[in-house]
Amino acid sequence: MNLLTKFPIGQYVHGDKSWLRLIDSRLKIILLSIFLISPILAGPFWRLFLVVCLIFITFSSLLPIRVWWRSFVLVSILSLFVGILSTFVAANIPSLDIPIRDPYELDVLLNNKNNWNLIELNSFQIGLLKLGSYSLSFKAFELGIKTSTLIFTVIHSVNLILITTLKEDLVWALSWYLKPLRRLNLPIDRWLFQLLLSLRFIPLVQEELQNILKSASVRSINFRKLGFKKSINTLFDIIERLFLNILLRTDQGADSLLAKGSFSLKISRYNSIKRPRILSIIFNTISICFIFVAIFLRKQYGAL
Repeated sequence: MNLLTKFPIGQYVHGDKSWLRLIDSRLKIILLSIFLISPILAGPFWRLFLVVCLIFITFSSLLPIRVWWRSFVLVSILSLFVGILSTFVAANIPSLDIPIRDPYELDVLLNNKNNWNLIELNSFQIGLLKLGSYSLSFKAFELGIKTSTLIFTVIHSVNLILITTLKEDLVWALSWYLKPLRRLNLPIDRWLFQLLLSLRFIPLVQEELQNILKSASVRSINFRKLGFKKSINTLFDIIERLFLNILLRTDQGADSLLAKGSFSLKISRYNSIKRPRILSIIFNTISICFIFVAIFLRKQYGAL
């Protein structure tokens, strides 16, 4: 069992010919911002459009299937579960669009009084079990779409960026955008160095998780024989050991940095942009066009 190869979430993958690698890292930051920021105060149609775009990019990116399909399936299942849960939890909440006054006072509402809900069931009885009334409103259905699409968009878009872009390139791109703030004497280099350390720390967390799962599987723990309380205690012990190992790695990294004494971070050395090729120019141009089209569509059709 090797989680680092089966679940490369947030890890850069070498050796493939995906066209996503040809896009400038500065443009990737803007594209990622569109997928992260544009769903705010947006309607369900725009959120579904972003999900369709992400799925199309994933299947047409020429990335190896073994790199993204496991995380793609996991994120899809999580999004569907949260979306269905939020839909049924908010199902019986009355719609805010319904007026406070009695709807029978208006002829329009008299004619359309049954159109407020997608599904409406009166109380019924199955054998000795009596079930209450249930109604699925448009607002609940819309809430389920919003939550599921937001989770999928945020997690999968970040994962695509991280597996196709070097962390140093992302840091360099952010330093390029934050260059005007240097005139305000802000510690930009320190902030970017902390970001780079946090990105480097993701594989260490996955490695510790892999080691903990391996150690638990070798010991062949039978949770059925332990019972409920002992199983919960064992699970908490495993989680505690995971956090202790992660904090130990953090402490070791901090000691190694302090042992080096003073150091200076030169963001310019992270610039890995090479001479533009024809394919790079083509895909960068397509990315710029996509950015303008997405901003236009979000302004015209993406509002609530």
